[in-house]
Amino acid sequence: MADRHNRDIDREFAPLPEPLPIAVADAHAHIEIITNDSPDSESVRKILDEAESVGVNRVVQVGYSAEQSEWCAALANLYPGRVLAAVALHPNEAPVVDNLDTDFAVIERLAQLPRVRAIGETGLDYFRTPPELRGVQQESFKRHIELAKKTNKALVIHDRDSHDDVLSVLLEVGAPEKTVFHCFSGDVEMAKKCIDRGYILSFAGTMTFKNAPALREAVKLVPHSQLLVETDSPFLAPTPYRGMQNTPAQIPTIVRAMAAERSEDLAELCEALSINTERVFGSFA
Repeated sequence: MADRHNRDIDREFAPLPEPLPIAVADAHAHIEIITNDSPDSESVRKILDEAESVGVNRVVQVGYSAEQSEWCAALANLYPGRVLAAVALHPNEAPVVDNLDTDFAVIERLAQLPRVRAIGETGLDYFRTPPELRGVQQESFKRHIELAKKTNKALVIHDRDSHDDVLSVLLEVGAPEKTVFHCFSGDVEMAKKCIDRGYILSFAGTMTFKNAPALREAVKLVPHSQLLVETDSPFLAPTPYRGMQNTPAQIPTIVRAMAAERSEDLAELCEALSINTERVFGSFA
């Protein structure tokens, strides 16, 4: 399992926020890390029900390993109307698996399933990966890009400390029609490049952090048609709950921060986010 997911997450849950006026979707979550339970468990149902109670009625459950991507696909099958899946090998996973071909074959098989709507999270992560392993990351990233294009599904990108190389690989291989930068971490200049190229930028609780003024400037630039919101739960709980256990129910906190930064009506932003999520991933029905 990727290093980023081997963290102690035995933390207090962030309290439920005030419900949104119009329901939206969490475009990126890892529910199995929150619950450490099976897809059909009551703990998973509770997470989804709590989210729905505050106006988050759909979740994209995102893969990072072969085994966990199986979990994602199973959850999506159990919850039609509420959950869709993305499947992939995380960039920190790709260099450490026993056999990249074997694990990627699982992702290729899962990608054919009707409720799997995206290939991700894939990409590059230079924060933890030493230079000698980055070639394997890049190889894996390119294979995921080709799979997204072959299956006509969205590509969900993890990009940490690797902005230039991610953009270069997308130009080299050719980006899929729907390319999503999960938990966008770039500055205004990178946001402009992504917008010009038609990429979709998904913002998480990081944009509420005191040390993230660049993200707050970037979110102001993104057209509705290229904007998503996510929690990346259980990580990155938004301010004022930073450090607490994050769940899809925290989407309202992030959306309200987004609306404030963009000087935008909350209901109008909610409606735009909801429409755009289904444009990218398709109907949740």
